Amino acid sequence: MIYPTLTLPLQRGGNHTIFSIGGNSMNIVMVASEAVPFAKTGGLADVVGTLSRALAGAKESVTLILPYYRKRMDAKKFGIGPVSRKPLEISVPFAGARIKGTVLGATLKPNVKVYFIDQPAFFDRDELYQTVSGDYPDNAERFIFFSRAAIETMDALDIKPDVVHAHDWQAAMVPVYLKTLYRQNKRFTKTRTLLTIHNLGYQGLFPKEDMPLTGLSWDYFTFDKLEFWGKVGFLKGGIAFADAISTVSKRYAEEILGEEQGLGLSTALSYRKNVLSGILNGIDYDEWSPETDTLVPANFSPKDMSGKETCKSALRKYFKLKANGDSPIIGIVGRLTVQKGLDIFAAALPEIMKRKVQFAILGTGEQKYHDLLTSACGDYPGRIGLKLAFDNQLAHQIEAGSDFFLMPSHYEPCGLNQMISLKYGTIPIVRATGGLDDSIDDFNAKKSLGNGFKFAEYTPEALIAAIDRALAAWKDPKQMKAVIRNAMNSDFSWKRSAKEYVELYKKMMKR
Repeated sequence: MIYPTLTLPLQRGGNHTIFSIGGNSMNIVMVASEAVPFAKTGGLADVVGTLSRALAGAKESVTLILPYYRKRMDAKKFGIGPVSRKPLEISVPFAGARIKGTVLGATLKPNVKVYFIDQPAFFDRDELYQTVSGDYPDNAERFIFFSRAAIETMDALDIKPDVVHAHDWQAAMVPVYLKTLYRQNKRFTKTRTLLTIHNLGYQGLFPKEDMPLTGLSWDYFTFDKLEFWGKVGFLKGGIAFADAISTVSKRYAEEILGEEQGLGLSTALSYRKNVLSGILNGIDYDEWSPETDTLVPANFSPKDMSGKETCKSALRKYFKLKANGDSPIIGIVGRLTVQKGLDIFAAALPEIMKRKVQFAILGTGEQKYHDLLTSACGDYPGRIGLKLAFDNQLAHQIEAGSDFFLMPSHYEPCGLNQMISLKYGTIPIVRATGGLDDSIDDFNAKKSLGNGFKFAEYTPEALIAAIDRALAAWKDPKQMKAVIRNAMNSDFSWKRSAKEYVELYKKMMKR
């Protein structure tokens, strides 16, 4: 089918300009490897998709460019189709040759124009980045092609962006190319680039031998550009060349300047700290609201919390937990890995289970934690519920039916579940790192202030102490009512986050 909302020129230099700007609106192009609702492996997709919609809702002109993962994207469901009656092909320079790709289009409400780079040899695969055997061996080629294809698509569609906003290592070469191979292109003369780092643990590192694939000379394989301990670093390059860099929380922007969380890039980031900032992610309250959630047994609100008890009873029934009104349920949803604090949780679990408490756990991760938690279910029958899987509906039900939500992360660039939990009156217990520290204020019983419980030291003892403080509040109805009220009144909407991004874009454009 023909993509119905656009009439596009088939060649450069036409008289039509996509998203001509009126008033003070900006022309923003997002470049990312995934975005909801089209394709998702993690929080990156949530951020890109919801931020794009929030910016469009704020009257900015927004374009989103993604790879077209044929096996993961339902063209009919999402209205993905050709952008003109004649297929729009682009010819992308690649390693001394050219590779063709086709540009497809769709619309993401309210009015985000989405373009997909269709190149079956690179993107017609079962997964986005890897299989159970490991990363795809040609990931360097795939995302070099995608980065240059994104720029060629802007050129072909006559898009003149004010800001190109690239996300993570998969798109980090876009700022590099705009400052090097495309620096003579007048279309991008005034374009500013922003690189957002969602998790510094994923850097896009490839063998030195892949450098010629970038199309750049060996002059760029230096410690202040793309070279990283003898490898080609895509994220390193983006850090060096982007006009501005952001992370997904203010605390994380500070943490990555240190050696521990800088993961080898602290020096590069410190060199550019004058253009480094942190903007906390937001929550899509259209999806995550106890008042309207269609995936939970009963709805509820701050004014009428009766539905939460229904959700709690249903959660106990699902996990076959004992009906015990004296025991709060602590929910855990996410990856079962060391990064998420599973090592200190595992060490603390025998002591925690001496208290009156139950767990509802959903996620997958490292096999040793699968084994440990499975064994714990047998050791504490009726007190620990476990599902080793990804289950979106159950995730909603755990958020709605739990009393507390545990996130003892070793590091957490932003975190979304703690903000979701607040909306559902499910009180977070978190380690004070990254976005967890930015979004959770420790509860002060005397002043009735704070929306959760947090601890600083990364130890089982500190985790247990935080849980004990939460259980103390649980035993005091007045305290529990206060912390729930504070939690549900917290605002982490994307409207707030989008406003901060707009301010950053405007600041970049003045430089």
